[in-house]
Amino acid sequence: MDSRLKSLLTLSVLGVLLVIGGAWGLSALTQPFPGRGDPPVCVDVPFTKGERITRSDVTVSVLNAGTRNGLAGLTMDLFLDAGFGQGQEGNSEDGPRVDTVEIWTDEPRHPAVQLVAQQLGDVVEVVRRDPTTAGVQVVVGDGFENLVKGPRTIAVRKDVDVCGAPSDVG
Repeated sequence: MDSRLKSLLTLSVLGVLLVIGGAWGLSALTQPFPGRGDPPVCVDVPFTKGERITRSDVTVSVLNAGTRNGLAGLTMDLFLDAGFGQGQEGNSEDGPRVDTVEIWTDEPRHPAVQLVAQQLGDVVEVVRRDPTTAGVQVVVGDGFENLVKGPRTIAVRKDVDVCGAPSDVG
């Protein structure tokens, strides 16, 4: 075989391999890391009868059902300052009008719900409704002003799971 033909064939094969390697590398570079999606807002942590749930064990999410801009964020800051875990925040897209504050839950007697409710005082209404956010879902309206002084812990009367911060698990 002629040396020029041999060189041309070698360069052609190397060029094809370079294009294939580059395409594979670009594809791998633009893919998300395996197992690295958005981390969960909270994970279920089991508590048994007799244990106490603290504020830091409970994730709170806040939705704004009023017309005051930033009310969900301001309320979330109050819960964070009180020691609760941060859940989701945003506007309540649908649902009934809320004048002051409600907790929407499918488990009104859950100890985490009761602990959060005690921070909201007499103005809170616990409404049986499927929540759309993680943790205890608080929905605030224009009449909501502030948290009240409430207990730091609550006793568990039967085995329950509490939606807590993922970093606390493990």
